[in-house]
Amino acid sequence: MPRILGVDIPNNKKLAYSIQYIYGIGPKRAAIVLEQTGLDPDMRANDLNEEQINVIMAKINELNYQVEGDLRRDLAANMKRLQAINCYRGLRHRRGLPVRGQRTKTNARTRKGKAASVGGLRK
Repeated sequence: MPRILGVDIPNNKKLAYSIQYIYGIGPKRAAIVLEQTGLDPDMRANDLNEEQINVIMAKINELNYQVEGDLRRDLAANMKRLQAINCYRGLRHRRGLPVRGQRTKTNARTRKGKAASVGGLRK
């Protein structure tokens, strides 16, 4: 199982899909990285050798893509900043409610969690 930037990427998937397992690399960035490195996107990840893995890592660093720990840290810092200044978005993050104006009377179950029964009435 090849390891790129601290992430084990799946062996049996095509390279274009397997490098998307790196946090911060989506379909567009994966295509750009593979195009600029000259690697075949249809090649399987288990066919990579050490030199090709190093080329992929070098290209991601060269393109200044923020990935994995750095990206997660920045996103967490942004949320903490919003919560610290008590802005509306920060309050919504703190309460675990939708942040971008979605309705909450119905839906919003992903953010709010499992529905609690009112008065213990549940069929």
